[in-house]
Amino acid sequence: MELLEGLLQKDKDEFKRICNRLLSSCFLCKRNQNSRSDYYFVLKYRDKFRDYLDVLGFRLEINEDYGVIQLTNPQNYNRLNLKLYESIILLILRILYDEKKRELSVSDEVIINLGDIQDRYLSLKIREKMIDKTTMRNAMSLFRRFQLVETLDKDLTNEESRILIYDSILMAVRVEDIRQAQEKLELYRKGKGTNEETDADEID
Repeated sequence: MELLEGLLQKDKDEFKRICNRLLSSCFLCKRNQNSRSDYYFVLKYRDKFRDYLDVLGFRLEINEDYGVIQLTNPQNYNRLNLKLYESIILLILRILYDEKKRELSVSDEVIINLGDIQDRYLSLKIREKMIDKTTMRNAMSLFRRFQLVETLDKDLTNEESRILIYDSILMAVRVEDIRQAQEKLELYRKGKGTNEETDADEID
């Protein structure tokens, strides 16, 4: 591959591995210990990554202020449709991130617990009952795969279990997306569009 000419073989192998990782998870976060070295590798070879991924129809977005790299598709291919509860939980995570971040210094990590999510969900008055444990566990597993969160405790049935929210949430749910999601929540609150299997939102 001409694009990779001049790279050591180990760097060529890393380039291919990280491209596949981006295509699978969409995000790389500097704060994530498991992807920090990949984040810096992409910064080092950003032009090569951009050129290669552009051929595949993807756009590489790098936000060094957030410490996040995101892969998007301008043609809206390869998007993940979220179910209703996944969409609601994602929105709640973004709101809690914003609230916690105001209380912290720039370098501090944002850590919440599952009880924070449940409390915020009940306050929305969409349902009288809390989100069931299976739905919550599946949502956390999904968002962990996309490097939006990290689970700090194994027991996701305990409301005290902690969740680290990565800065990638800022790119996954942008300001305009929050407004749109709040409008949807208002519809759910009024009793419309409450099919739990409805695809609600998307992640690139």
